[in-house]
Amino acid sequence: MDDVNGGAGSWLRSPLHKGWLAQEGLRLLGFAKASRLPEGFGALDDFGRLPADAVAETLITARMTHSFAMAHISGIPGFAELVDHGIAALAGPLRDAEHGGWFDRPQAHTSNTGKAAYLHAFVALAASSAVVAQRPGAQALLEQAIQIITQHFWSEEEGTVRESFARDWTEEESYRGANSNMHSTETFLALADVTGDGRWLDRALRIVERVIHQHAASNNHQVIEHFTADWQPVLDYNADRPGDEFRPYGTTPGHAFEWARLVLHLEAARQKAQMPTPSWLLEDARGLFENACRYGWDVDGAPGIVYTLDWENRPVVRHRLHWTHAEAAAASAALLQRTGEAQYEAWYRTFWEFNETLFIDREHGSWRHELNPQNQPSADIWPGKPDLYHAYQATLLPVLPLAESLATGLAHYA
Repeated sequence: MDDVNGGAGSWLRSPLHKGWLAQEGLRLLGFAKASRLPEGFGALDDFGRLPADAVAETLITARMTHSFAMAHISGIPGFAELVDHGIAALAGPLRDAEHGGWFDRPQAHTSNTGKAAYLHAFVALAASSAVVAQRPGAQALLEQAIQIITQHFWSEEEGTVRESFARDWTEEESYRGANSNMHSTETFLALADVTGDGRWLDRALRIVERVIHQHAASNNHQVIEHFTADWQPVLDYNADRPGDEFRPYGTTPGHAFEWARLVLHLEAARQKAQMPTPSWLLEDARGLFENACRYGWDVDGAPGIVYTLDWENRPVVRHRLHWTHAEAAAASAALLQRTGEAQYEAWYRTFWEFNETLFIDREHGSWRHELNPQNQPSADIWPGKPDLYHAYQATLLPVLPLAESLATGLAHYA
Protein backbone atom coordinates (compact mmCIF):
# COMPACT_ATOMS: atom_id res chain seq x y z
CA MET A 1 0.00 0.00 0.00
CA ASP A 2 1.23 3.46 -0.85
CA ASP A 3 0.65 4.82 2.65
CA VAL A 4 2.50 2.02 4.42
CA ASN A 5 6.05 3.25 4.91
CA GLY A 6 9.39 1.53 5.09
CA GLY A 7 12.19 2.20 2.65
CA ALA A 8 13.23 0.25 -0.40
CA GLY A 9 13.91 -3.32 0.64
CA SER A 10 11.67 -3.13 3.69
CA TRP A 11 9.82 -6.28 4.58
CA LEU A 12 6.69 -4.14 4.78
CA ARG A 13 6.98 -3.56 1.03
CA SER A 14 7.85 -7.13 0.15
CA PRO A 15 5.07 -9.09 -1.62
CA LEU A 16 6.61 -12.32 -0.35
CA HIS A 17 6.56 -11.10 3.25
CA LYS A 18 2.95 -9.97 2.90
CA GLY A 19 2.15 -13.41 1.49
CA TRP A 20 3.94 -15.06 4.39
CA LEU A 21 1.90 -13.01 6.88
CA ALA A 22 -1.32 -13.92 5.10
CA GLN A 23 -0.42 -17.61 5.08
CA GLU A 24 0.42 -17.52 8.80
CA GLY A 25 -2.89 -15.80 9.49
CA LEU A 26 -4.76 -18.56 7.65
CA ARG A 27 -2.90 -21.21 9.63
CA LEU A 28 -3.85 -19.54 12.92
CA LEU A 29 -7.49 -19.21 11.89
CA GLY A 30 -7.72 -22.86 10.90
CA PHE A 31 -6.45 -23.95 14.31
CA ALA A 32 -8.84 -21.65 16.19
CA LYS A 33 -12.00 -22.99 14.56
CA ALA A 34 -11.96 -25.95 16.94
CA SER A 35 -12.66 -23.65 19.91
CA ARG A 36 -16.41 -23.58 19.22
CA LEU A 37 -18.73 -24.67 22.04
CA PRO A 38 -22.55 -24.52 22.23
CA GLU A 39 -22.44 -21.34 24.37
CA GLY A 40 -19.52 -19.57 22.69
CA PHE A 41 -15.82 -20.38 22.31
CA GLY A 42 -13.43 -22.03 24.76
CA ALA A 43 -9.75 -22.58 25.48
CA LEU A 44 -7.85 -25.08 23.31
CA ASP A 45 -5.00 -27.24 24.55
CA ASP A 46 -1.54 -27.52 22.98
CA PHE A 47 -2.88 -29.81 20.26
CA GLY A 48 -5.93 -27.73 19.34
CA ARG A 49 -8.44 -29.81 21.29
CA LEU A 50 -11.16 -28.74 23.69
CA PRO A 51 -10.92 -30.49 27.06
CA ALA A 52 -13.88 -32.70 27.95
CA ASP A 53 -15.00 -30.22 30.60
CA ALA A 54 -14.48 -27.10 28.47
CA VAL A 55 -16.77 -24.15 29.17
CA ALA A 56 -17.32 -21.13 26.97
CA GLU A 57 -15.47 -18.03 28.20
CA THR A 58 -16.58 -14.53 27.38
CA LEU A 59 -13.05 -13.21 26.81
CA ILE A 60 -12.21 -16.00 24.39
CA THR A 61 -15.62 -15.71 22.72
CA ALA A 62 -15.17 -11.97 22.18
CA ARG A 63 -11.61 -12.33 20.87
CA MET A 64 -12.58 -15.18 18.55
CA THR A 65 -15.60 -13.25 17.26
CA HIS A 66 -13.42 -10.21 16.60
CA SER A 67 -10.81 -12.32 14.82
CA PHE A 68 -13.28 -14.34 12.78
CA ALA A 69 -15.03 -11.11 11.78
CA MET A 70 -11.73 -9.78 10.44
CA ALA A 71 -11.23 -12.99 8.48
CA HIS A 72 -14.68 -12.58 6.94
CA ILE A 73 -14.02 -8.92 6.13
CA SER A 74 -10.79 -9.97 4.43
CA GLY A 75 -12.72 -12.22 2.06
CA ILE A 76 -11.87 -15.59 3.60
CA PRO A 77 -14.83 -18.01 3.33
CA GLY A 78 -15.84 -20.21 6.24
CA PHE A 79 -16.00 -17.67 9.06
CA ALA A 80 -19.35 -15.90 8.68
CA GLU A 81 -21.20 -18.58 10.63
CA LEU A 82 -18.58 -18.50 13.38
CA VAL A 83 -19.02 -14.74 13.72
CA ASP A 84 -22.77 -15.27 13.96
CA HIS A 85 -22.23 -17.93 16.63
CA GLY A 86 -20.12 -15.51 18.64
CA ILE A 87 -22.74 -12.77 18.36
CA ALA A 88 -25.45 -15.17 19.51
CA ALA A 89 -23.35 -16.26 22.51
CA LEU A 90 -22.57 -12.69 23.54
CA ALA A 91 -26.19 -11.67 23.12
CA GLY A 92 -27.45 -14.78 24.91
CA PRO A 93 -25.86 -17.12 27.48
CA LEU A 94 -22.88 -14.88 28.28
CA ARG A 95 -24.93 -11.74 28.87
CA ASP A 96 -26.58 -10.76 32.15
CA ALA A 97 -30.18 -10.32 31.06
CA GLU A 98 -31.21 -8.99 34.47
CA HIS A 99 -28.63 -6.30 35.21
CA GLY A 100 -26.96 -5.81 31.84
CA GLY A 101 -23.35 -6.38 30.93
CA TRP A 102 -21.50 -9.67 30.62
CA PHE A 103 -20.40 -12.50 32.88
CA ASP A 104 -16.97 -14.07 32.41
CA ARG A 105 -18.71 -17.39 31.61
CA PRO A 106 -22.33 -18.53 31.34
CA GLN A 107 -23.98 -17.80 34.69
CA ALA A 108 -24.44 -21.48 35.51
CA HIS A 109 -20.69 -22.04 35.16
CA THR A 110 -19.21 -19.10 37.05
CA SER A 111 -18.84 -18.04 40.66
CA ASN A 112 -17.58 -14.62 39.58
CA THR A 113 -20.58 -12.53 38.57
CA GLY A 114 -18.76 -9.18 38.73
CA LYS A 115 -18.50 -6.86 35.76
CA ALA A 116 -14.97 -6.00 34.56
CA ALA A 117 -13.97 -3.18 32.20
CA TYR A 118 -11.30 -5.37 30.56
CA LEU A 119 -13.90 -7.94 29.53
CA HIS A 120 -16.46 -5.38 28.38
CA ALA A 121 -13.87 -3.67 26.19
CA PHE A 122 -13.45 -6.91 24.26
CA VAL A 123 -17.19 -7.45 23.93
CA ALA A 124 -17.51 -3.99 22.39
CA LEU A 125 -14.51 -4.64 20.13
CA ALA A 126 -16.05 -7.91 18.91
CA ALA A 127 -19.38 -6.20 18.27
CA SER A 128 -17.75 -3.35 16.36
CA SER A 129 -15.83 -5.76 14.12
CA ALA A 130 -18.98 -7.80 13.52
CA VAL A 131 -20.77 -4.60 12.47
CA VAL A 132 -18.02 -3.91 9.93
CA ALA A 133 -18.46 -7.51 8.76
CA GLN A 134 -22.18 -6.74 8.29
CA ARG A 135 -23.35 -9.71 10.33
CA PRO A 136 -26.93 -9.94 11.64
CA GLY A 137 -27.39 -8.98 15.27
CA ALA A 138 -24.06 -7.15 15.44
CA GLN A 139 -25.51 -3.64 15.58
CA ALA A 140 -27.83 -4.48 18.48
CA LEU A 141 -24.93 -6.07 20.37
CA LEU A 142 -22.78 -3.01 19.73
CA GLU A 143 -25.47 -0.67 21.02
CA GLN A 144 -25.77 -2.73 24.21
CA ALA A 145 -22.02 -2.67 24.74
CA ILE A 146 -21.75 1.08 24.14
CA GLN A 147 -24.60 1.72 26.55
CA ILE A 148 -22.90 -0.29 29.31
CA ILE A 149 -19.51 1.33 28.76
CA THR A 150 -21.02 4.82 28.71
CA GLN A 151 -23.28 4.31 31.71
CA HIS A 152 -21.00 2.35 34.00
CA PHE A 153 -17.35 2.23 32.98
CA TRP A 154 -16.42 5.56 31.43
CA SER A 155 -15.56 8.21 34.01
CA GLU A 156 -15.80 11.67 32.50
CA GLU A 157 -14.30 13.11 35.67
CA GLU A 158 -11.21 10.89 35.55
CA GLY A 159 -10.89 10.61 31.79
CA THR A 160 -10.42 6.85 32.13
CA VAL A 161 -12.49 3.71 32.68
CA ARG A 162 -13.43 2.37 36.08
CA GLU A 163 -12.20 -1.14 36.74
CA SER A 164 -15.04 -3.36 37.93
CA PHE A 165 -18.34 -3.63 39.78
CA ALA A 166 -20.52 -6.19 41.46
CA ARG A 167 -23.12 -7.86 39.29
CA ASP A 168 -25.78 -5.20 39.98
CA TRP A 169 -23.28 -2.33 39.39
CA THR A 170 -22.78 -1.62 43.09
CA GLU A 171 -19.58 -2.17 45.09
CA GLU A 172 -17.14 -0.57 42.67
CA GLU A 173 -13.60 -1.95 42.99
CA SER A 174 -11.20 0.49 44.64
CA TYR A 175 -8.56 0.02 41.94
CA ARG A 176 -7.60 1.48 38.58
CA GLY A 177 -5.65 -0.55 36.05
CA ALA A 178 -3.59 0.36 33.01
CA ASN A 179 -4.45 -2.92 31.29
CA SER A 180 -8.21 -2.36 31.17
CA ASN A 181 -7.62 1.22 30.04
CA MET A 182 -5.25 0.05 27.32
CA HIS A 183 -7.80 -2.29 25.83
CA SER A 184 -10.49 0.35 26.25
CA THR A 185 -8.27 2.66 24.17
CA GLU A 186 -8.10 -0.01 21.47
CA THR A 187 -11.88 -0.41 21.57
CA PHE A 188 -12.54 3.33 21.55
CA LEU A 189 -10.49 3.67 18.35
CA ALA A 190 -12.70 1.01 16.77
CA LEU A 191 -15.89 2.64 18.08
CA ALA A 192 -14.83 5.97 16.57
CA ASP A 193 -14.50 4.29 13.17
CA VAL A 194 -17.76 2.35 13.36
CA THR A 195 -19.95 5.10 14.83
CA GLY A 196 -18.30 8.15 13.29
CA ASP A 197 -18.40 9.76 16.73
CA GLY A 198 -15.22 11.69 17.47
CA ARG A 199 -15.92 11.64 21.20
CA TRP A 200 -14.39 8.18 21.31
CA LEU A 201 -11.11 9.61 19.99
CA ASP A 202 -11.25 12.28 22.70
CA ARG A 203 -11.81 9.62 25.32
CA ALA A 204 -8.92 7.55 23.98
CA LEU A 205 -6.68 10.61 24.14
CA ARG A 206 -7.67 11.32 27.73
CA ILE A 207 -6.75 7.77 28.73
CA VAL A 208 -3.40 8.03 26.97
CA GLU A 209 -2.74 11.43 28.56
CA ARG A 210 -3.16 10.01 32.04
CA VAL A 211 -1.70 6.51 31.78
CA ILE A 212 1.11 7.19 29.32
CA HIS A 213 1.94 10.90 29.15
CA GLN A 214 1.43 11.60 32.85
CA HIS A 215 2.51 8.39 34.56
CA ALA A 216 4.63 6.32 32.15
CA ALA A 217 6.56 9.22 30.60
CA SER A 218 7.61 10.41 34.05
CA ASN A 219 8.70 6.85 34.90
CA ASN A 220 11.28 6.50 32.11
CA HIS A 221 8.45 5.34 29.83
CA GLN A 222 7.94 2.23 31.92
CA VAL A 223 4.20 1.64 32.21
CA ILE A 224 2.82 1.72 35.74
CA GLU A 225 0.11 -0.92 35.80
CA HIS A 226 -1.69 -0.58 39.14
CA PHE A 227 -3.30 2.41 40.87
CA THR A 228 -5.63 3.35 43.68
CA ALA A 229 -9.09 4.65 42.83
CA ASP A 230 -7.70 8.21 42.79
CA TRP A 231 -4.83 7.27 40.45
CA GLN A 232 -1.96 6.96 42.91
CA PRO A 233 0.54 4.27 41.83
CA VAL A 234 0.60 1.04 43.85
CA LEU A 235 4.12 -0.18 43.12
CA ASP A 236 4.02 -3.28 45.31
CA TYR A 237 0.72 -4.58 43.91
CA ASN A 238 0.80 -8.40 43.63
CA ALA A 239 4.40 -8.57 44.81
CA ASP A 240 3.46 -11.95 46.27
CA ARG A 241 1.99 -13.08 42.93
CA PRO A 242 4.45 -11.68 40.40
CA GLY A 243 3.35 -13.97 37.57
CA ASP A 244 -0.37 -13.13 37.63
CA GLU A 245 -1.92 -13.50 34.16
CA PHE A 246 -3.65 -10.11 34.13
CA ARG A 247 -2.23 -8.08 37.04
CA PRO A 248 1.44 -9.02 37.47
CA TYR A 249 3.76 -7.19 39.82
CA GLY A 250 6.05 -4.54 38.40
CA THR A 251 6.10 -3.37 34.83
CA THR A 252 5.31 -5.42 31.73
CA PRO A 253 7.40 -4.78 28.58
CA GLY A 254 4.73 -6.39 26.42
CA HIS A 255 2.26 -3.71 27.44
CA ALA A 256 4.77 -1.00 26.58
CA PHE A 257 4.94 -2.38 23.04
CA GLU A 258 1.15 -2.59 22.86
CA TRP A 259 0.72 0.96 24.16
CA ALA A 260 3.32 2.27 21.68
CA ARG A 261 1.31 0.92 18.78
CA LEU A 262 -2.01 2.19 20.12
CA VAL A 263 -0.53 5.66 20.70
CA LEU A 264 0.47 5.78 17.02
CA HIS A 265 -2.97 4.59 15.91
CA LEU A 266 -4.51 7.35 18.03
CA GLU A 267 -2.20 9.95 16.51
CA ALA A 268 -3.05 8.84 12.97
CA ALA A 269 -6.79 8.60 13.66
CA ARG A 270 -6.95 12.10 15.12
CA GLN A 271 -4.91 13.52 12.26
CA LYS A 272 -7.18 11.86 9.72
CA ALA A 273 -10.24 13.26 11.52
CA GLN A 274 -8.54 16.70 11.54
CA MET A 275 -8.68 16.83 15.32
CA PRO A 276 -6.04 18.48 17.54
CA THR A 277 -3.20 15.98 17.88
CA PRO A 278 -0.46 16.41 20.50
CA SER A 279 3.11 16.19 19.21
CA TRP A 280 4.10 14.16 22.26
CA LEU A 281 2.24 11.08 21.01
CA LEU A 282 5.10 10.08 18.72
CA GLU A 283 7.69 10.92 21.38
CA ASP A 284 5.94 8.74 23.93
CA ALA A 285 5.54 5.87 21.46
CA ARG A 286 9.27 6.00 20.77
CA GLY A 287 10.10 6.04 24.46
CA LEU A 288 7.84 3.12 25.28
CA PHE A 289 9.31 1.01 22.51
CA GLU A 290 12.93 1.94 23.17
CA ASN A 291 12.86 1.10 26.86
CA ALA A 292 10.85 -2.09 26.37
CA CYS A 293 13.62 -3.27 24.05
CA ARG A 294 16.42 -2.02 26.31
CA TYR A 295 15.16 -3.58 29.51
CA GLY A 296 13.06 -6.47 28.20
CA TRP A 297 14.94 -8.04 25.28
CA ASP A 298 17.92 -10.38 25.68
CA VAL A 299 18.57 -9.24 29.24
CA ASP A 300 19.21 -12.55 31.01
CA GLY A 301 21.56 -14.45 28.77
CA ALA A 302 19.04 -15.69 26.23
CA PRO A 303 17.07 -13.92 23.49
CA GLY A 304 13.44 -13.05 24.01
CA ILE A 305 11.44 -10.53 26.03
CA VAL A 306 10.91 -11.25 29.71
CA TYR A 307 7.36 -11.06 31.08
CA THR A 308 7.94 -8.56 33.90
CA LEU A 309 10.51 -6.23 35.43
CA ASP A 310 10.85 -4.68 38.87
CA TRP A 311 11.18 -0.93 39.48
CA GLU A 312 14.94 -1.12 38.95
CA ASN A 313 14.31 -2.68 35.51
CA ARG A 314 15.56 -6.09 36.65
CA PRO A 315 13.74 -9.18 35.33
CA VAL A 316 11.24 -10.70 37.76
CA VAL A 317 9.27 -13.25 35.74
CA ARG A 318 11.68 -14.37 33.03
CA HIS A 319 9.22 -16.44 31.00
CA ARG A 320 8.62 -15.35 27.42
CA LEU A 321 4.95 -15.04 26.48
CA HIS A 322 3.77 -15.26 22.90
CA TRP A 323 1.51 -12.21 23.07
CA THR A 324 4.43 -10.01 24.13
CA HIS A 325 6.41 -10.95 21.05
CA ALA A 326 3.41 -10.58 18.74
CA GLU A 327 2.91 -7.06 20.09
CA ALA A 328 6.61 -6.27 19.76
CA ALA A 329 6.48 -7.17 16.07
CA ALA A 330 3.33 -5.11 15.55
CA ALA A 331 4.77 -2.10 17.41
CA SER A 332 7.98 -2.14 15.42
CA ALA A 333 5.93 -2.25 12.21
CA ALA A 334 3.88 0.73 13.38
CA LEU A 335 6.96 2.79 14.21
CA LEU A 336 8.54 1.78 10.90
CA GLN A 337 5.43 2.95 9.06
CA ARG A 338 5.37 6.19 11.02
CA THR A 339 9.07 7.08 10.77
CA GLY A 340 10.65 4.97 8.03
CA GLU A 341 13.69 4.53 10.29
CA ALA A 342 16.03 1.58 9.81
CA GLN A 343 16.17 0.75 13.53
CA TYR A 344 12.51 -0.29 13.47
CA GLU A 345 13.06 -2.41 10.36
CA ALA A 346 15.83 -4.22 12.22
CA TRP A 347 13.64 -4.81 15.26
CA TYR A 348 10.73 -5.93 13.10
CA ARG A 349 12.88 -8.60 11.46
CA THR A 350 14.42 -9.61 14.79
CA PHE A 351 11.05 -10.19 16.43
CA TRP A 352 9.64 -12.19 13.52
CA GLU A 353 12.77 -14.33 13.34
CA PHE A 354 12.36 -15.11 17.03
CA ASN A 355 8.65 -15.83 16.65
CA GLU A 356 9.19 -18.14 13.69
CA THR A 357 12.03 -19.97 15.40
CA LEU A 358 10.57 -20.44 18.88
CA PHE A 359 6.87 -19.59 19.10
CA ILE A 360 5.30 -20.75 15.84
CA ASP A 361 4.45 -24.42 16.25
CA ARG A 362 4.61 -26.07 12.84
CA GLU A 363 4.03 -29.52 14.30
CA HIS A 364 0.88 -29.06 16.40
CA GLY A 365 -0.44 -25.74 15.10
CA SER A 366 -0.88 -22.16 16.28
CA TRP A 367 1.82 -20.61 18.52
CA ARG A 368 3.33 -21.96 21.70
CA HIS A 369 1.91 -19.54 24.24
CA GLU A 370 4.80 -19.57 26.68
CA LEU A 371 8.51 -20.34 26.92
CA ASN A 372 10.54 -20.71 30.10
CA PRO A 373 13.71 -18.64 30.73
CA GLN A 374 15.68 -21.19 28.68
CA ASN A 375 13.23 -20.74 25.78
CA GLN A 376 11.75 -24.19 26.19
CA PRO A 377 7.95 -24.70 25.99
CA SER A 378 6.28 -24.01 29.33
CA ALA A 379 2.81 -23.77 30.84
CA ASP A 380 3.43 -22.05 34.17
CA ILE A 381 1.37 -18.94 33.37
CA TRP A 382 -0.66 -19.74 30.23
CA PRO A 383 -1.37 -23.44 29.63
CA GLY A 384 -2.57 -24.53 26.23
CA LYS A 385 -3.22 -22.32 23.20
CA PRO A 386 -6.39 -20.37 23.98
CA ASP A 387 -5.54 -17.06 22.30
CA LEU A 388 -5.86 -16.24 18.60
CA TYR A 389 -6.14 -12.48 19.00
CA HIS A 390 -2.55 -11.28 19.49
CA ALA A 391 -0.83 -13.49 16.94
CA TYR A 392 -3.51 -13.07 14.29
CA GLN A 393 -3.48 -9.29 14.65
CA ALA A 394 0.31 -9.34 14.28
CA THR A 395 -0.15 -10.83 10.81
CA LEU A 396 -2.60 -8.06 9.80
CA LEU A 397 -1.28 -4.83 11.30
CA PRO A 398 1.95 -4.55 9.25
CA VAL A 399 0.08 -4.36 5.93
CA LEU A 400 -2.55 -1.80 6.96
CA PRO A 401 -2.35 1.98 7.47
CA LEU A 402 -2.19 3.33 11.00
CA ALA A 403 -5.18 5.63 10.75
CA GLU A 404 -7.99 3.11 11.02
CA SER A 405 -8.75 0.32 13.45
CA LEU A 406 -8.20 -3.18 12.17
CA ALA A 407 -11.68 -4.19 11.01
CA THR A 408 -12.33 -0.86 9.29
CA GLY A 409 -8.87 -0.87 7.76
CA LEU A 410 -9.42 -4.36 6.36
CA ALA A 411 -12.79 -3.30 4.91
CA HIS A 412 -11.10 -0.46 3.06
CA TYR A 413 -7.76 -1.98 2.06
CA ALA A 414 -7.90 -5.81 2.19
